This record gives sequence, C-alpha cells and structure tokens, in this order.
Amino acid sequence: MIRHTVPVLALVLVAGAASSTSLATTRGASRPAARAAADRCEQPGPYALPLTDEPVDLDPAEFTIRIDNPYWPMRPGTVWHYVEHTSGEAPSEAARVTVRVTRRTRLIEGVRVRVVRDVVRSADGDIEEATSDWYAQDSGGSIWYFGEFTQEFEDGEPVSSQGSFEHGKDGAQAGVVVPATPVAGCSYREEYKAGEAEDRATVLSTGERIRTRFGLRHHVLQTSNTSPLEPAVLENKLYVRGIGPVLEVDLSPQLGTAELVSITRP
Repeated sequence: MIRHTVPVLALVLVAGAASSTSLATTRGASRPAARAAADRCEQPGPYALPLTDEPVDLDPAEFTIRIDNPYWPMRPGTVWHYVEHTSGEAPSEAARVTVRVTRRTRLIEGVRVRVVRDVVRSADGDIEEATSDWYAQDSGGSIWYFGEFTQEFEDGEPVSSQGSFEHGKDGAQAGVVVPATPVAGCSYREEYKAGEAEDRATVLSTGERIRTRFGLRHHVLQTSNTSPLEPAVLENKLYVRGIGPVLEVDLSPQLGTAELVSITRP
C-alpha cells in the first residue's frame, strides 16, 4: 500500500499552489509569451492538446488500441486494485475499485478503441458503480478518452447512467487523459459533453518522488484535475511510469484518497 502521509498531501498542495500562480501569470502574458507557452505544450503526433469544448477531427488511421504510454500502459489483462478512503471514515468502510483492461474493442467514429472496465464496490462488496471506459492512443503517444457508459447502483439495481457520453454524439468530444509529453503548466480537457462530462487537467510536475508498495518511485507525473460542473471539487492524480495511476488525492471539498494496493499483469 502507498504510505499516504501528511508530507504527501503537503507536496500536492504546494505543487498545486505553484501551478495556479504559473497559470495566472500565463493568462496575463504578452502574445509572444502565450505563443511560447503553446509551443512548449505541443505534442508529438498530429494533434494538439484539446481545450474546453473545441471540436476535434480525429483520423482513425492515427490511432491504435495498443496503448503503451509509459505513464499508463494498458496491456489487455492488466488489473489495478485501489482502496478509496474518505477523511473521517473508518478503514473498514473503505470502498474498493477494480480497473481491468479487457480484450474487447469497439468502433467510435471509425476509431477502434479499447474497453476498460471500472467497478466500484462498497466495503460490503456491493456494486456501487460500474463503467466501461473507451481509450485509444494516437500516433504521437497521447492517450485519448473517447467516452464511457457508466451506471450507478442501489440494492444491486442500476438507477442512473448520468455522466455517460460518446465522442461524436450529441456534441460530445474526446479528450486526452495522459499526454505523450507532459509538461508542467500545460492544460487540456479529458472529456467533453456539455453539462455531463467536462473534466479538465493541468500538469503540475513530472519530477515528483513518492514511496509506494512497489518501492520508491522517481519522475512521477502529477496532475491537477477539475471540472466547471463541480467548481468546489479539486483532485490531484499521480502516475508512475510502467504502472499507471497510483494515487488520487481529493483536496476539496473534503480530503480523501484512492490508493493503488496491487496490480495484476497478464
């Protein structure tokens, strides 16, 4: 288990504060400075990092279901197991999350995407949420998120699919979850469907160091994750090369974590 301590939270908070200052400076920068920032965030391959609600014209020939971005390699059969803790919650009440890369694929606007299954269970083992996420990697190495079908459950029965979206339908647009070349200060949308799915991310650092159950890890990618649909919510995510997401930290409106406790590889 990741040893989640006050110093880790402090690291996240300090990095987030630094990023906010940097972004504020960029907004007021001169046009040459803004152009330099855009150049710095340019990605290999055919696509720039998508922003807000801007449409993207994605060429199926530029995508693959072989996802090998070092910050989140998705080899079919890989399973990540997480434990979710909320501040003030007893360890026995923690939810369990299982993320599995399936061998299933589907076509979305002509792009072949990989189906990743994400299931949240309560401490009692009851399913609370089950989601099929759709990913593909562009020729430059960025991982794109093409949508999801998600269901919330009560007493074993699905009660809501709010938040579901699919690229190309009803104005929904794909986004990037992990850039090929993440650079501190660069922002991008992870998903977009007006009023349903508007998650955004900003790279805080690629040089963090954390201790996990897999040992001390260097050059960890850390992002700040927000959504205009929930302006009070602030979450940071940390990705370890060769493993994927290892820690999510909820900073607002209350503290919480989702920690990687084990990974099963095919």
